[in-house]
Amino acid sequence: MPPQADSDGGAARTRTIPEASVARLAVYLRMLGELAEQGAETVSSDELAAATGVNPAKLRKDLSYIGSYGIRGVGYEVAALLHQLERVLGLGHKQAVALVGVGNLGHALAGYTGFGGRGFPVTALFDVDPDLVGIHINGILVQHVDSIPEVCARRGVTIGMIATPGPAAQGACDLLVSAGVRCILNFAPVVLQVPAEVEVRKVDLAVELQVLAFHVARRYVAEHPPVVNGHALNGHRTLLEGSS
Repeated sequence: MPPQADSDGGAARTRTIPEASVARLAVYLRMLGELAEQGAETVSSDELAAATGVNPAKLRKDLSYIGSYGIRGVGYEVAALLHQLERVLGLGHKQAVALVGVGNLGHALAGYTGFGGRGFPVTALFDVDPDLVGIHINGILVQHVDSIPEVCARRGVTIGMIATPGPAAQGACDLLVSAGVRCILNFAPVVLQVPAEVEVRKVDLAVELQVLAFHVARRYVAEHPPVVNGHALNGHRTLLEGSS
């Protein structure tokens, strides 16, 4: 985890930031960027919390990890907090992203221009399909996966994204690791085996939909309680609501 930074930009105290807080810091950063574009100079914790859908107390706790406590009656200076979050999240370092697998999902990821705008330019694309190898997406040549070690090392790739079918994901991961890539975003429906020094984040869209389906079902039960002898059991508890 990134270390805590002092509010004056000095050395950080050796305090780690919880993974959940890191994810929220990235959300705060995005919203602060939008506020800066709108010309806002300050923002209160309540305003930033409402804009990001986070409890204000939780937001203040998250920002305290990086040594930012705001000013009573004023809030946070947008530009200063934006800069601080960028530093803590490592955006002061040059990033380069390689994407392995440019099928349906991969092609959409490769064509998304938002990565570069946020400091994560996609600089290399790889696949094994002869119909894809050799084409250009957003001006980037799709190369064969066999060239991953050489190309990634030469272009200084820091982050790898894997959007291959499941059976091909581990091989793609091994090639990225052999090229010195130590951070991987995995869209493939498999658990990757990596050395201890390699960080993997898994994005499983099917799992996210299943979680949403759970909430749909729970809401349906709440809105349609069972009826017994003509009476709705409004207090009825189900396994969906956590009863044992």
